[in-house]
Amino acid sequence: MTPVLVFDIETIPDVDGLRNLYGLDAQVSDGDVAEMAFQMRRQKTGGDFLQHHLHRVVAISCALREGDNFRVWSLGGLEDDESALIQRFFDGIDKYTPQLVSWNGGGFDLPVLHYRGLIHGVQCACYWDMGEDDKDFKWNNYISRYHSRHLDLMDLLALYTGRANAPLDDLAKLIGFPGKLGMDGSKVWDAYQQGKLHEIRNYCETDVVNTYLVYARFQLMRGQFTHARYERECELVRNTLSKSPESHWMEYLAAWPIVKP
Repeated sequence: MTPVLVFDIETIPDVDGLRNLYGLDAQVSDGDVAEMAFQMRRQKTGGDFLQHHLHRVVAISCALREGDNFRVWSLGGLEDDESALIQRFFDGIDKYTPQLVSWNGGGFDLPVLHYRGLIHGVQCACYWDMGEDDKDFKWNNYISRYHSRHLDLMDLLALYTGRANAPLDDLAKLIGFPGKLGMDGSKVWDAYQQGKLHEIRNYCETDVVNTYLVYARFQLMRGQFTHARYERECELVRNTLSKSPESHWMEYLAAWPIVKP
């Protein structure tokens, strides 16, 4: 069975890059640099969501379903820089050649990883292969929107129509999963400034579990999982999380009632 790798990233404004682009010196605080960028973005678009290349990756979390095992973790350690995190992610693709699964990965996570990887000189030959090295990749690669080697669940379920996109939190909760607990993407920058990188990584991990569970439900809908297989997948995730002493998994399990489809 091809390993399934669910991934999610968390980002903050690239304040060093913004200083460079705007000609600001080090005396301007990180918070002021970011607020300047937000204000400029609001004037241009009405919102403060920065362009993809201006995001700095601070966490990449993964859930790997391989063989009889399910594993969830955040790449690297608290001390690892952006370059190391991104290289670890693409090294994993080289190692496992997995089925990638994301929620809005095609619209946000992967473009950010592309730009930031380019800035840092990251290498990722397998990921970019479109048939030049492996002919099978010509017909099913990570890059094409309509190929399945990377499955962006949000994009596919919306039938590639942006106006039909649904938030992961809403859909997870409607199905009966916990969804987001205590944090969302809009709070990451504030949490980072308060030194809460560990909490950000925990939040990112819960998002990949939510995504995997929605993916399992999708496999049930498309006939790849029987109801019994789907229930086994949910139980595997429960059992795996229950073995962890981490408080975010205790909270997650407490918010996840046992409901059969």
